[in-house]
Amino acid sequence: MSKVFTSATMSLDGYIAGPDESGFDLLFRWYGNGDVEIPTANPEMRFHTSAASAEHLREFTASTGALVVGRHLYDITNGWGGRHPLDKTVVVLTHRPPEDRPRADENFVFVTDGIEAAVDTAKEIAGDRWVGVNGGTIARQCLDAGLLDEVHVDLVPVILGGGTPFFSSLKDVPVELAGPDSVVEGTGVTHLRYRVVRGG
Repeated sequence: MSKVFTSATMSLDGYIAGPDESGFDLLFRWYGNGDVEIPTANPEMRFHTSAASAEHLREFTASTGALVVGRHLYDITNGWGGRHPLDKTVVVLTHRPPEDRPRADENFVFVTDGIEAAVDTAKEIAGDRWVGVNGGTIARQCLDAGLLDEVHVDLVPVILGGGTPFFSSLKDVPVELAGPDSVVEGTGVTHLRYRVVRGG
């Protein structure tokens, strides 16, 4: 059965982006600080990570069947040039699908009916594999709706002092997590995996 997880590279003080969309050079430095080359769906984009992070990324990519993101991320990445680097279909939750793209194709599916519909669509696409949802607003909506099974954190040793938190403005707090079920020590990053504890 497909699980729903959120994954993000995060600073020690809990941010997935710094003030005014800054800090990405520090957050994502681990993608280029090693000797193991990881190709992506974009021929011009290749990661070079430590061996431990490379193995982590391979397992992560193999187990993931579809992604859910918001329109903001889709826009600031310019739709990743037409195909997400992980080579997965991306479900984009939005109030306004772009006029220059079809509503659905093998690269992007645009959903306007809320987070539950977006996750259901992604599960259909993913089949037995997992659904990854973007950190920030999308992760918060999934957690509030009881849709999130796991939280994956790529923790980097930097303090950003502000910006976009992994989670904010949750309806029901505190939220208890179990684990970590996995700890992978990469170079300049620690990959952590937790399960969301259901209430009741």
